[in-house]
Amino acid sequence: MNSVNAGILGTGHSYPEGVLTNADLEKMVDTSDEWITTRTGIKQRRKAAAGEYTSQFAVRASQEAIARAGIDPMEIDLILCATVTPDQILPSTACLIQAELGANKAAAMDIVAACSGFLYGLTMANPMIRGGQIKYALIIGAELLTRYVDYTDRSTCVIFGDGAGAAILGPVDRDHGILAAQIRSDGRYEEQLYAPGGGTKAGFTAETIARGDHFFKMKGNEVFKVAVRSMTEISKNVLCEAGLKTEDVDLFIPHQANQRITDSVGNSLNVDASKVFSNIAQHGNTSSASIPIGLDECVESGRIKKDDIVLLSSFGGGFTWGSVVMRW
Repeated sequence: MNSVNAGILGTGHSYPEGVLTNADLEKMVDTSDEWITTRTGIKQRRKAAAGEYTSQFAVRASQEAIARAGIDPMEIDLILCATVTPDQILPSTACLIQAELGANKAAAMDIVAACSGFLYGLTMANPMIRGGQIKYALIIGAELLTRYVDYTDRSTCVIFGDGAGAAILGPVDRDHGILAAQIRSDGRYEEQLYAPGGGTKAGFTAETIARGDHFFKMKGNEVFKVAVRSMTEISKNVLCEAGLKTEDVDLFIPHQANQRITDSVGNSLNVDASKVFSNIAQHGNTSSASIPIGLDECVESGRIKKDDIVLLSSFGGGFTWGSVVMRW
């Protein structure tokens, strides 16, 4: 029997200095602070400046996580960077991060699972650590989503923000760390949340750029319904697998997609509102970065304490979704 679990040893986050407020958006598109706040819960979001790029923020978040874990970058065996906004097509953003960190012994690759990417990374690295194949993994969620936002489309431009979060996953005592993890996807929902341009199917042409095919497109009402149902179901599944009940949860950190989604999932799970984390008002939807940013903010504020049961749940384009429960 394995003597260790995989647990988070250190966290970090980073985001641009630039802030885009609802008042700023009122000057750019037909919207209002009241409209945005009522529908999303967002008051502001971070926005990268020209010349800034995804891996810069990923590296800063990773350096913080590595320092807090008390390890050397050369001890990292695996780097998984969850992103849908890479620095470039080739090589992977994870490899660029590896070079900047000096983590030269690590295997590195990107995960494209939208908002669920960080939980996909935790779920993938977990059995590798438990089985002894690797010792330390760096899991990152990093996005500059504002680069793919159409600022004439008020249904999407008010939602997305930029940032990065990271965590070092490594061996911990058997009764701590990840207790259960599940991930799912359903590609039949492709056109509910997608960006059709830029790949080998449509390419980058004058026509696709004129149509704005490289921008995010979303059918919000459909996403909302499937997100609440899927996040609720998979969260219940991992709690059941771990032999836990919702009342055992000390802190619930859902993907910060929309405050109404967060509230609905928390209510469906019967998790007390005081245990449900939200920072969407300050950061907006940062996709794969939202959960690791939230984790690090909870660590920094002391909201996560040793032995706490922490439930994570996500939902994103694909559709993809997942949930992880751990004892801190």
